[in-house]
Amino acid sequence: MYPSTMHAFLAPEPGSPEALTLSTLPTPTPKRGEVLIKVAAAGLNRLDIFQRQGRYPPPPGASDILGLEVAGTVVAVGQPSPGIQIGDQVCALLTGGGYAEYCTAPAALCLPIPEGWSMLEAASIPEALFTVWSNIFMRAAIAPSESLFVQGGASGIGTMAIQLARAFGHPVFTTARNQEKCQACLDLGATIAIDYQQQDFVDIIKQVTHGRGVDVILDLVGGSYIPRELSVLADDGRLCLIALLGGTRSEVNLAEMLKRRLTMTASTLRPRQVDFKAHIAQQLKTLVWPLLDHRTIHPVIWAAMPFEQAAAAHRLLEAGEHIGKIMLKLDN
Repeated sequence: MYPSTMHAFLAPEPGSPEALTLSTLPTPTPKRGEVLIKVAAAGLNRLDIFQRQGRYPPPPGASDILGLEVAGTVVAVGQPSPGIQIGDQVCALLTGGGYAEYCTAPAALCLPIPEGWSMLEAASIPEALFTVWSNIFMRAAIAPSESLFVQGGASGIGTMAIQLARAFGHPVFTTARNQEKCQACLDLGATIAIDYQQQDFVDIIKQVTHGRGVDVILDLVGGSYIPRELSVLADDGRLCLIALLGGTRSEVNLAEMLKRRLTMTASTLRPRQVDFKAHIAQQLKTLVWPLLDHRTIHPVIWAAMPFEQAAAAHRLLEAGEHIGKIMLKLDN
């Protein structure tokens, strides 16, 4: 059994981290094909900040509660939910609802806790894994021996992208904001880590690839970075834009794209249908989960803060000094 009410964080009005409000709300009831999870840990993502600031509202039908990834124990099942039973320990990708004592999730987006991993560790991976896999391995269809360039390798997305690409044999180039973060990227398996505050990634990539460039770019920046990134793509290269930290506008030389057969894609995962994300989940379970079970890929957690300190966790995320993930942990 579970209580009829729970504590959860909302952002009723846009604002600073202090806008996060711990509220008492009805415990959600799982719908058909969903499960109810007693949350043990939740991951923070930059999209949570944007939602709190009023810049990224939840998609239609999603919970107003913040949080896109959790790990915990299934306490109720909405029929049917094949393969998931009460008592199962899972991590899950959400469209919202993670900053709460209980949350619902589509059963198809729940995956088992990797062998030997803690709940806290497991909660740190769904958003990054789904995002990296769907862009690099599905949309860009990175081929054997092709190279990857990751903008922001010390982020939650970046640390996962480096490890996942290296696990499948791809050379990885990346940027980070200082030498400490660059070293962390190298320790995770990056071939080259570029301090973007001190070095020009265009010059370095062209130099180390002898002018050929890289095959796939995972870009969290956008804006003025786009033309520079296109200049370091190899012929037939693909650029995957997944965030706009550097702005929403850019000027692109289309003639160069035509001449060198370049591809640029842009995508967000949160509003996509469950069936699409379930397809990603099945590929992850088959191809990536064995790597997690053997810790070939491992969690990178910078800080784990008590659930009640969500505002402080947001401040830490906004400061940008972290490497990997910032987490919330619940005492349950």
